Amino acid sequence: MATLKLVANNKEPPQAASSQSAKTGLSPLRMWCAVVGSTLGAFMAVLNIQIVNASLADIQGAIGAGKDDGGWISTSYLIAEIVVIPLSGWLAQVFSLRKYLLTNALLFLVFSVACAFATNLEQMIVLRAIQGFAGGVLIPMAFTIIITLLPKPKQPIGLALFALSATFAPAIGPTIGGYLTENYGWEFIFYVNLVPGLLMVALLWASLNEAPMNLGLLAKGDWPGITTLAIGLAALQTVLEEGNKEDWFGSEFIVRLSIVAAVSLTLFLIIEFKTANPLLNLRLLARRNFGFGILANTMLGIALYGSAFVLPIYLARIQGYNSEQIGMVLAWTGIPQLILIPLVPKLMKLIDVRLLIAVGFALFAASNFMNVHMTGDYAADQLFWPNVIRAIGQALVFAPLSVVATAGIEQENAGSASALFNMMRNLGGAVGIASLQTFISKREQFHSNILTNSISIFEEATRTRVAKLTSYFMNHGVSDQATATHKAIVAIASSVRKQANIMAFSDAFFLLGAGLVIALFATLLLKKPSGQMSGGGAH
Repeated sequence: MATLKLVANNKEPPQAASSQSAKTGLSPLRMWCAVVGSTLGAFMAVLNIQIVNASLADIQGAIGAGKDDGGWISTSYLIAEIVVIPLSGWLAQVFSLRKYLLTNALLFLVFSVACAFATNLEQMIVLRAIQGFAGGVLIPMAFTIIITLLPKPKQPIGLALFALSATFAPAIGPTIGGYLTENYGWEFIFYVNLVPGLLMVALLWASLNEAPMNLGLLAKGDWPGITTLAIGLAALQTVLEEGNKEDWFGSEFIVRLSIVAAVSLTLFLIIEFKTANPLLNLRLLARRNFGFGILANTMLGIALYGSAFVLPIYLARIQGYNSEQIGMVLAWTGIPQLILIPLVPKLMKLIDVRLLIAVGFALFAASNFMNVHMTGDYAADQLFWPNVIRAIGQALVFAPLSVVATAGIEQENAGSASALFNMMRNLGGAVGIASLQTFISKREQFHSNILTNSISIFEEATRTRVAKLTSYFMNHGVSDQATATHKAIVAIASSVRKQANIMAFSDAFFLLGAGLVIALFATLLLKKPSGQMSGGGAH
């Protein structure tokens, strides 16, 4: 009873750390080295999505890639990453956690450097795919290490560290990428992985125990599930990345890939529920906290990656910012997180974790709703407070949500829980970006049509505006009145198009805010984990 009372008050009993050490075979120091090393790897894996996006135009120019084809530099990484995440738990059992994690950490570093030496698009796509495959391993493995190696009362601290990879890395990626590209060249966005990467390898090498490989599991593997999942996710990710560019279902290529994705993923679901040893235990989704936690986490991924996608495009297209200027604006979605995330575990001891999650989602939603009335003058200064509020909201959400969602997950289900939790956040991000690309394009057309229809040459205001612009152009080097009038009409059309774009971006932020309200409602359906106080203590 005494032990239960201590746990219920979220105070770790004296013997808890030693019993956990005995169970894992790791001392507390080595345990924390494993957590820090693995979360550092997850941070770099996520960072390499956004850091490259910020410098894509420079890379395209350097390797001779076209504007349309250059998108595959990011797509190849994302496809490989999202395919390997659900496989990692099983592969770690096959090859042992130490060998599997260290091998992929080293491969990630090697192929990061190799990307800097790519000379054409084909090389870059292959190298980025291998980098993504190795990097994708680092994300779920870090999550698994936290929820299996750390004692329950210490898990909020580990999950706060993991939050730096999940929410801080996407926010700070464009800042780092823009700065390095503008000042040193695009190659340095890949070289930047070296120093933290070597530290990661050293920490993992020193902390993880040797364990024998279990290659016999390969013969017993859920190969039908693995095959259908890999094909389905690769096809779905490609559809999401390329759909808007290919006019979605107006493209035979997208239609075929969509059918492949739908059939493969449906077969995967059937296989997983019928096989004796499934790759992923999908029955975990029936657990109230894990199921609603996954829903909230998916919406978080949509908003997290969606806002990181929309804001740079707005600043480049409407305000004419370069990559470094965009990075400086987005820095304020990251810097407050760096300060607040380390404090979240302490807040979790004082406040119900579900309340923290709800406040975090409410703030994140509010930050998007603050941007729904943008004008042509809406730039860095106006975005400061929305970005700061967004950062605070993101910092408050992730660690508490992870604690509530994974409470009660048994050790044998930790791999499945980690894979599902991280895969759905990344898949949510892919869905969010694809949806926003199409949404912004359609809303721009919608607003442009309405604005154009409201402008008539028979209106006095329109004729006055055309006359003023014609006079302006004739006073600035245009001698022919017909040419000056034509330029005046073009200028008005350009102004209309710009205003339509601004309104479309405002609508996009509203859509993101609405998605976060859904996440907020999912949070309200979470129940307090049994045996836990607000600190996320043990069962």
